[in-house]
Amino acid sequence: MVIRRVLAPRIDFGALRRELGLPESFPAAAQREADTAAAAPPPAVADRTDVPFVTVDPATSRDLDQAMHLARRPGGGYRVRYAIADVLTHVRLGGDLEAETWRRGQTVYLPDGNVPLHPHTLSEGAASLLPDVDRAAVLWTVDLDADGGTVAVTLERALVRSRAKLDYGGVQRDADAGRLPEPIALLPEIGALLTARGLSRGAINLPLPEQDVEPDGDGWRLVLRGPGPMEEHNAQISLLTGMAAADIMLAGGIGLLRTMPRPRPEAVQRLRTAAGPLGVPWPDGTPVGQVLDGLDTSQPRVAAFVDQAAELMRGAAYTAFDGALPEQPEHGGVAAAYAHVTAPLRRLADRYATEVCLALHEGREVPEQVRAALPKLPEVMATTDRTAGAASRGAVELAEAVLLAHRVGETFEAAVLDVDEPRPAGNGRPGRPPGGTIALDEPPVRARCTGELPLGERVRVRLTVADPAQRRVAFERA
Repeated sequence: MVIRRVLAPRIDFGALRRELGLPESFPAAAQREADTAAAAPPPAVADRTDVPFVTVDPATSRDLDQAMHLARRPGGGYRVRYAIADVLTHVRLGGDLEAETWRRGQTVYLPDGNVPLHPHTLSEGAASLLPDVDRAAVLWTVDLDADGGTVAVTLERALVRSRAKLDYGGVQRDADAGRLPEPIALLPEIGALLTARGLSRGAINLPLPEQDVEPDGDGWRLVLRGPGPMEEHNAQISLLTGMAAADIMLAGGIGLLRTMPRPRPEAVQRLRTAAGPLGVPWPDGTPVGQVLDGLDTSQPRVAAFVDQAAELMRGAAYTAFDGALPEQPEHGGVAAAYAHVTAPLRRLADRYATEVCLALHEGREVPEQVRAALPKLPEVMATTDRTAGAASRGAVELAEAVLLAHRVGETFEAAVLDVDEPRPAGNGRPGRPPGGTIALDEPPVRARCTGELPLGERVRVRLTVADPAQRRVAFERA
């Protein structure tokens, strides 16, 4: 769901690419290997092309990792079929292409084009689950009871065929009109059940809108976007599969989990203390996830509360294990053990976690090259996570600075999302004046602001800095 968008002039993101050291192309040997794999015939695996899968992604995406088909089970409950692009069918262990994907770690997205984990001949071609073509996939089949509880999980290598490339906006409109296509007609029903189960076990979802930069003719749009209901339901299917994968790996004593500590009690208490002054109801005994669920972040005080809640979601990491199980195997946001297996075209870790799950499910040894990769993946993913995050932030900061460069000195309406604790200078440390983080009404800019700021209230602010060269925007309270 797009909340607001503002047109920005032409922007050159080349400096940001160079600053981050992003590669411009694949080495010739890796590209040749990808092209050869793309031209190879489909593998001899189980034929599941009779299942009418569909994909649901952003409208412009072509690197399609997942396709789904949802159905009722005879006697009650649901069957979730989730086909994930089978990357290892195309990427040879020990080859030049595998080595290059280790250097990249994950796809980095920028407004003027992505820097892909795999060459486009695979990521947007032969390995992508595009419609009306047969594709190699790892097919997860998860059977649920009538309450959304998992009762059985199977997975296999299979040949699948997507029937349609759907996008979030169109799917939401179809859902609102009551005309969802048959393969995902049950998505609102199943998604709601899975969300409720997650909240009951303590899951936390931050309903924060995200800033993004999109092309618009010769210019760019600065967009503030929040996920719509169907996007949230879609995410629940990915979470369901990730939890199933984690259970398989924990039972087998080897794997790679996505972990995060549960929120610290003192952090939850600070958030609870902030709820009252910000006008957010928090009934006694209600878990924080249920308090956050369904909040309207278009209200400044609610947006400030949700911004404060981000403090709860710290310490996400990848945790590899082989033999002894991790001391802390859970992801605090999911409130369960969880693994990344559903985006192997875009994330390196998913490829190897999937191979572990396949081996364990089939009762065979995990391939030695896959086993050897597991302890190396957390550092690679942490490094490339930082690069991808810096690219996203840098693109938004550059667009903000370009958009506002000619408006220094003007005043704007804003909501106060966060307030710093002032700090006097001393012991060789500079002081910190009063200030915090504000979100402009128009354009949708989020930035630092100095001055006495009332948390969760609306204020007038004056733009003092808008420097595209430094990608910096700053305000003071007017």
